[in-house]
Amino acid sequence: MASTTTDSASFVDPEDFERAADLLVSAERVTVLTGAGVSTDSGIPDYRGPQGVWTTDPGAQALSDIDTYMGDVDVRREVWTQRRAHRMWRARPNAAHRAFAELEATGRLRALVTQNVDGLHQVGGVTGDRVVEVHGTLLRVVCMACGLRTPSEKVLARLDEESDPRCVECGGIQKSDTISFGQRLDADVVEEATRAARECDVFLAVGTSLTVHPVAGLCDVAMMSGASLVVVNAEPTPYDDFAAVVLRDPIGKAVPALVERVRAAQA
Repeated sequence: MASTTTDSASFVDPEDFERAADLLVSAERVTVLTGAGVSTDSGIPDYRGPQGVWTTDPGAQALSDIDTYMGDVDVRREVWTQRRAHRMWRARPNAAHRAFAELEATGRLRALVTQNVDGLHQVGGVTGDRVVEVHGTLLRVVCMACGLRTPSEKVLARLDEESDPRCVECGGIQKSDTISFGQRLDADVVEEATRAARECDVFLAVGTSLTVHPVAGLCDVAMMSGASLVVVNAEPTPYDDFAAVVLRDPIGKAVPALVERVRAAQA
């Protein structure tokens, strides 16, 4: 392996870090799965962690239920208010986001499948068609009646005059173009993510609890197709016992260091 400035001794388990680095260096195709933990260093809280949105405020999860949203104008007004104040509008990509872009530059990135809706992977430099947004994006709004999609900034700009802005084409109820509880994932997007999991040598799951299906099941798809599973997450996941390597180090430290090893091996 080429020399590198990464000091593996500074990791929680240096041997695990070395094994993960070796897997990535030897891989031809890496598919990455990211969850909310990747964006916490950008100031966006996760959902299920110790300080997660739903952990600290259990009532917040109810605002993500599609039936509640569609049937209660007061809930929609509250959601729109929260959308405008969301931290993602001020967030910038962090070291992990940038490292994934560097991984793409090495030619190894098969796809980046993300449960995040903040668009920071693309802002951080990953090519748009490499990113598979299984839970949609907050950057767009969709009309639930006619399907019109509009940039979020245009709809949020109307909130000073309208507390529940309706579709400009048909007057239908609008919501962020994300998957709420009670909604099905887009079948084409799921198929694209499944194909990416099937067509890789290493499946790198970062910052995700791996408890939400069918997305968590991509780990099974990858392993059944012969890929090695590498998990980088602060908290235990249901897939830890099946992973080739599990790293508990901070994401903003572990991911850039792993990618640095890949780049050094190419030099």
